[in-house]
Amino acid sequence: MDTLSNSQIIAASTIILIIGFLGYLGIKTLMISNWFKKAVYLYQNKDYEAAETEFRKIIKIAQSNDVVRLMLGDLLNRQGRLIEAREMFTEVINRSPKNPDAYLRLANILMLENQKQAAITNLEKSLELFEKQRQPQQAQKVRQILQEITNKG
Repeated sequence: MDTLSNSQIIAASTIILIIGFLGYLGIKTLMISNWFKKAVYLYQNKDYEAAETEFRKIIKIAQSNDVVRLMLGDLLNRQGRLIEAREMFTEVINRSPKNPDAYLRLANILMLENQKQAAITNLEKSLELFEKQRQPQQAQKVRQILQEITNKG
């Protein structure tokens, strides 16, 4: 009976730990979701400073969230903070080298910095990834951008 009692205690403890962990994850997800909604709202209303604070708060907690990093990079770009935006997009590429959006956004920054060849290289990589990921509409848009850039000389 003692063994049965001990195994029941262990099973109950395990279940309580799992429920607690799931509760923690649920709360964390809800917090991140609320911060994200707030950040997007602030970004859309051009309150870039407040939006940046919210995006950075999310990154601190959800370190693997590349979507937030891309949006933060876009925000930095809108503010003319090109070096920081470039660093953010490069960070996403280093973390997720198969993310075509990061290459596309980095190419935009490079064009703004008059680094045409580097921009073309990133656009080509973005195109390749969009094609591999079977996103023909996105691939076509990148193909058009590449054509425009190369036609300009």
